[in-house]
Amino acid sequence: MLESIIAVIAGFALLAWGADRCVLGASVTARNFGVSPMVIGLTIVGFGTSAPEMLVSGMAAWDGNTGLSIGNALGSNITNIALVLGVAALVVPLTVQSDTVRREIPILLAVSLLAFVLMNDGYLGSLDGVLLMVGLVVMIVMVVSLGLKSRKDDPLEDEFTEEMPEAMATGKAMFWLVFGIVVLLLSSRLLVWGAVNIAQAFGVSDLVIGLTIVAIGTSMPELMATVMSALKNEHDIALGNVIGSNMFNLLGVLGLPGIIHPGGFLPEVLLRDFPWMIGLTLALFVMSYGFRGPGKINRLEGGVLVAAYCGYMTMLYFSTTA
Repeated sequence: MLESIIAVIAGFALLAWGADRCVLGASVTARNFGVSPMVIGLTIVGFGTSAPEMLVSGMAAWDGNTGLSIGNALGSNITNIALVLGVAALVVPLTVQSDTVRREIPILLAVSLLAFVLMNDGYLGSLDGVLLMVGLVVMIVMVVSLGLKSRKDDPLEDEFTEEMPEAMATGKAMFWLVFGIVVLLLSSRLLVWGAVNIAQAFGVSDLVIGLTIVAIGTSMPELMATVMSALKNEHDIALGNVIGSNMFNLLGVLGLPGIIHPGGFLPEVLLRDFPWMIGLTLALFVMSYGFRGPGKINRLEGGVLVAAYCGYMTMLYFSTTA
């Protein structure tokens, strides 16, 4: 058991570090080839923050642990909205100024409903996985298009420009990109091994482990990045990170197990976890879209989101001990 716990902790730490190196290398390489900060921020950074979830999902599916993959995807989305944005809003109320971010919020809600419809038959099949991955490509194209069409005075453009890493030679940047990918692959394998062992030791399903331990651990990079962005008054990046990560989770992280290891899943996914995720996504839409001006997630709403997360964790606890 001790070895499994150490493997999970080490896996989380290496995932976070590998994702950071991967994003650094990819961002600098793209900038050196003339890609705008807005496009880099909307695609590479969003993909990088979801890289831990995608690698863990792929490794778990490869081992036949589809429940862990599904739990990781849905649990990460629940954690990102309720815990990550909730804590960030408690620290600094978040104001949404960017039109680009406002346009992404309805897309996230639509993607959530699409994933639910595809999985509503209780089976995550190869066709579902392919459709989700195609949706990922379409989503990236749409997001890039939104970024290219955004106004030059969009606050998100300035925030991404300020967050771009310092100049670096292309060769060094590509080294960090490749090295980061290798670290992500190895650490995801380590994490899945430890998480499955812990699930078996406590007699709980892979789904619950994915919804809790794995989801919280892989969402820690989003939590730190979102809180730091909020403290630096980069509210649009803070919210954009979560929206982009959640879309990648639903399309890429859920798509991988469908392609790698298609199969059925526990009914709790549709009866419990999907409704919570969609409900929180709808709450995020209502809070942050800004129907009569700039959207805002104030401290009271942040407290409500954190309370919802605590309620969800409590429900999971009692469902496993009943």
